Amino acid sequence: MKVLTHYVRWTLGLVAAETQTTSAERHCLARHASGRRRLVEIGVWHGVTTKRLRQVMDPDGVLTAVDPFPSGRLGISLQARIAHREVGTVSNGTVEWVRTTGTEAARGHEPVDFVFIDGDHSEEGLLADWQAWSSLVEPGGIVALHDSCSSRHRRIDDAGSVKVTNEVILPDKRFELVETVDTLTVLERAR
Repeated sequence: MKVLTHYVRWTLGLVAAETQTTSAERHCLARHASGRRRLVEIGVWHGVTTKRLRQVMDPDGVLTAVDPFPSGRLGISLQARIAHREVGTVSNGTVEWVRTTGTEAARGHEPVDFVFIDGDHSEEGLLADWQAWSSLVEPGGIVALHDSCSSRHRRIDDAGSVKVTNEVILPDKRFELVETVDTLTVLERAR
């Protein structure tokens, strides 16, 4: 009932769409996505970050928004409805909605110049997304990983996503660490 209550309150304009990213993380993502032409976001939720990426990407760019959006008790995904409406308020570029997992969405996908991975934060989930998408990132392209490191306000050292980031992703010689902001890690594909 909590989801339905939030949806009704959001529809009435009483609450905002929800996000698990901080303002500083969204600002960082926007800087790195600015002017990019082939973007992917894995894990859309209410579309707050998706909307921000759409605002700053190249006007001819394509943003692939990936989320399985599981149906709730009513047989629909209220999160998908919120995301579509939120992102639809921006007319820049094109958004392609892909209702599946990040790993599935990578199959047959063309190369990209920006990927924000914020889907399955388990060890297995992030590892699968990394393996599926990292080779599709063009030289000079950006990969941003949410919940991949602890911040002073949020200690998540035991999270599977932090473990995979430290043990698999950061040692990957194809990528260079650009910066960390709160729990966000940003890497660039070596040129």
